Amino acid sequence: MGERPSVVLDRVFAAVSDPTRRAILARLADADARVTDLASEFPISLNSTSKHIRVLERAGLVRRTVRGREHILSLEAAPLSDAAEWIEHYRRFWSEQLASLDAFVTRRRKRDAEETP
Repeated sequence: MGERPSVVLDRVFAAVSDPTRRAILARLADADARVTDLASEFPISLNSTSKHIRVLERAGLVRRTVRGREHILSLEAAPLSDAAEWIEHYRRFWSEQLASLDAFVTRRRKRDAEETP
């Protein structure tokens, strides 16, 4: 992976490391929302919610559309897909490693059973 994807992944993983930000993403997966409506759903101040939203925006996970005085937020899932691909690479790696270990242990047990009188 080049520098650009690494920076994007760093921001995505940092953004989703916080439970409030994950909850914001889950809420936006249901429907777009105004910032004020979204903030009212959390037991934190509007200012704190706005800080979380800015982190999500920097990670490219949320898009803001301004209509007059209203700020509408939408989920942008593409960066999550990039993170999922990165995770999948390592899931496959460990699955293959564990399958190899299982095959080794199975062969060894079979050999040991055959050698035992």
